[in-house]
Amino acid sequence: MGGILVAGHLCLDLTPALASGAQIVPGQLIEIGELALSLGGCVANTGRTLATLGVPVRLAGAIADDELGNVLRTLLTSEALPAEELTVIPKAATSYSLVLQVAGSDRTFWHHLGVNAFFDGTALDLGGIDLLHVGYPPLLPALVEDGGRALVRLFERAGAAGITTSLDMSVVDQRSSMGLVDWDLFLQTVLPHTDIFTPSFDDLASALRIDEPISAELTGELAQRCVAYGVAVATISGGADGLLLATAKADRFATGGRVLSRLGPEWSERRLRRAAQGVEIVATTNGAGDAATAGLLYAVIERMGPDDALQLAVETAAVAISGGLPEHPAPARSVQS
Repeated sequence: MGGILVAGHLCLDLTPALASGAQIVPGQLIEIGELALSLGGCVANTGRTLATLGVPVRLAGAIADDELGNVLRTLLTSEALPAEELTVIPKAATSYSLVLQVAGSDRTFWHHLGVNAFFDGTALDLGGIDLLHVGYPPLLPALVEDGGRALVRLFERAGAAGITTSLDMSVVDQRSSMGLVDWDLFLQTVLPHTDIFTPSFDDLASALRIDEPISAELTGELAQRCVAYGVAVATISGGADGLLLATAKADRFATGGRVLSRLGPEWSERRLRRAAQGVEIVATTNGAGDAATAGLLYAVIERMGPDDALQLAVETAAVAISGGLPEHPAPARSVQS
């Protein structure tokens, strides 16, 4: 099994325990519960799940030389996750999110971008890996500038070394500068250099200014658009609606780096759906999409078939929603050479 480098957005999540009646009322004091400090962002969420699944994983992102940066390093170390490749950037603060989640509802993020604004991928060491996973461009403006040219250069560098490239998105804040980006043009520019693409429906809807509610037909159209733009494997997560997988023709897999080139015809030109797996207790929806991505990446590294890969992605998302981490899965059927 080759290693995976997970790079890009990293932050510290600050999550207060909120009762169902918690709200913002000017001039009033509202009692809340304890504050939980945890790792957040694609680098932590996807990297942690991959490490739990048994994948050799490296993590790369930006922090500042401040107290939150120290806490973030401590949390990584306490979870036996590598922190050696974090870049300390002195010009801004460490990124953090206030994660507001009232029982029975989806979460809201109040996010400070911090040093993530300066992450451009130029310092990444791509040695010794088979797959590079990057997330999330809407929170990494240096990667998005000039139509995503910095991300294209990074993926071109990876592709030249035979490394399979993977990209995840996040919701676009239309009130920020990222709301002014032509995201359709960005996708047309970047996806030809992206082998695996794992956005959520909400990510794409916010980026492409889609007002329609989620549906099987619309999700299918979006997945087909991603494949038409040049990606080899696209999965779109839709929360309770589960996961959709769409793939390109076999010749695109042949140019998809060491990981995809060996999957063979079983993965090409597939359209699969998998319903979300039910859970008894919803502990959190935070990080569920990243967990699904980790399950998919584990599956392609292990040369599982597409049906098994999609099932594992759904299962890892369900475990994350339950508040846990997945166990190392039993060996599944692999694609034949």
